Amino acid sequence: MAHCFNTLSNDILQDTGVNTSRCYQCGKCSAGCPLAKDMDYTSSAVMRMLQVEDDAIDKELLGSQTIWICVSCEMCISRCPMQVDIPKVMDYLRQRSLKEGLQNKKANKSIIPFHRSFLDMIRFTGRSYEVGLIVDYKLRSKNLFQDLMLAPKMFFKGKLPIIPETVKDRKGIRSIFEKTKKMF
Repeated sequence: MAHCFNTLSNDILQDTGVNTSRCYQCGKCSAGCPLAKDMDYTSSAVMRMLQVEDDAIDKELLGSQTIWICVSCEMCISRCPMQVDIPKVMDYLRQRSLKEGLQNKKANKSIIPFHRSFLDMIRFTGRSYEVGLIVDYKLRSKNLFQDLMLAPKMFFKGKLPIIPETVKDRKGIRSIFEKTKKMF
């Protein structure tokens, strides 16, 4: 076991302010998580893995599918008696996983392309633009024909606008992304 100052949990504390050692394993986060059944590790298991401070376990966590399945709904933090901000931890772990090239292979095929497409869309317009998101995601995931027959129905119901709406302060949005890049 590697107990030192340069651990993943310490990096999380330094970069996000979230102290994972505050978790006392009550399990309320995992019990309330709507996606826990789809994860390879529940949120309470993630907290425990971080508390162990072992390099091999940290790498296993960074390569897990869990960090990509979490949708940051904040159900976990609303149930946590210690107010441990697990969504912030998951976001940090996703960024760290990308930085270190440890992404989960299964997530790399669909979840990560969607993650990148969504963030690029927000960076470009300041809000979600479904047509652009779908096109970008389909190109990144190389899954061009899945759900293709849904597009005409959605378009005629007004669910797929051709021209994206943009926020007025696009510079402000870009500034947020630039600040975030500097953190990682």
